[in-house]
Amino acid sequence: MLLEPAYDTGSTSSAQDDLVVEIHTDEGLTGIGESDVNPWIGRACIEAPGTHTMGLGLTEMLLGENPLDVERLWDKMYIGSAMNGRRGAVIHAMGAIDIALHDLRGKALGKPCYELLGGLRQPSITPYASLQPDVSSFDAYRESLLEWARKAKALGFRAAKLEVTPCGPYRHKGLDATHAQMTEAIGAVRSAVGRDFTLMVDVQYAFPDANTCLSAIRDWVDFDLFFIETPLPSDDLAGYARVATEQRIPIAAGEWLATRFEFLDLMDRGKVKVVQPDMGRVGGLTEGMRVCRLAEERNLTVVPHLWKTGISIAAALHMAIATPHCAFIEFLPAELCESALRKELVTSEPRMVDGVLPPPSLPGLGVELNRDALARFCEAARRIP
Repeated sequence: MLLEPAYDTGSTSSAQDDLVVEIHTDEGLTGIGESDVNPWIGRACIEAPGTHTMGLGLTEMLLGENPLDVERLWDKMYIGSAMNGRRGAVIHAMGAIDIALHDLRGKALGKPCYELLGGLRQPSITPYASLQPDVSSFDAYRESLLEWARKAKALGFRAAKLEVTPCGPYRHKGLDATHAQMTEAIGAVRSAVGRDFTLMVDVQYAFPDANTCLSAIRDWVDFDLFFIETPLPSDDLAGYARVATEQRIPIAAGEWLATRFEFLDLMDRGKVKVVQPDMGRVGGLTEGMRVCRLAEERNLTVVPHLWKTGISIAAALHMAIATPHCAFIEFLPAELCESALRKELVTSEPRMVDGVLPPPSLPGLGVELNRDALARFCEAARRIP
């Protein structure tokens, strides 16, 4: 369990804490993974003992197993924890374990993870800069978005996603603004970065229903957006179907979903054009690749969500390299974020070269933990009552 020492309970950002899993073998190898779940809840899911065959603990199902048999172990954990799991926090915790197992397998076999996920399906992947200013007034938010978008372009990014969330349940730091102000902010950024720069917009469940959403975004088509992310509550599949089919901008969603089964509903009933499995929340690389295959069967685009550290960035990169219909991966630039966890937790994380991320060359995920930073974040978490 990790926590930034200076975490802010007024922020709507899970980049302030983390659940990191390390799996060790009797031959001295270690795999690492993480998941975007409350780390105290995730730890309980991993460590809780089981009392019957359909309510087993995740740890007890792995002890003594062959760590190279990753996909079978995912199925074993899913079935063995089914009475308590199937969705939600148990799957998110499984995701951290699964990523660590993929890292471990790659290290044991001396191969990057993507080679074991299907091989090199595209020569590189374009990251988009994910921009969420940490301020408490809308004017400051707008100006920060403009500044950060310009800086992202100057850093070599070819695309960026604007976290435009001054209203709705994700209101960052108590922001409060109208839909018209959201439109104005997006337009200002588009003017600033030009038409040769790809823009996405994440409104983080800002609209309560399809009618409100359709009214609010009717002028956004002029901004040439690659997608609008999570405009409605996750469970409003009928609303998603309306928004996805009654206007022209592609709709993206999926960051909170656990397992391919939830994604099947999102794709087939929600009619989204872009699916966004989060590497930890969906259930790890094993389940993420299953989602990618389902999306390919439906001619849908994959753009994985991530909001953690270089561990998730590396996992998403390996999945993307093995997925030809993955258009971008989310990338929280260390230079354009407030999260110390994001900036300091890992070493040798993927680096952008000429606007793209090349295939990793090191075995496994290709990242390692910064042990000094890890100790500091662990100590901060231990101070929580």
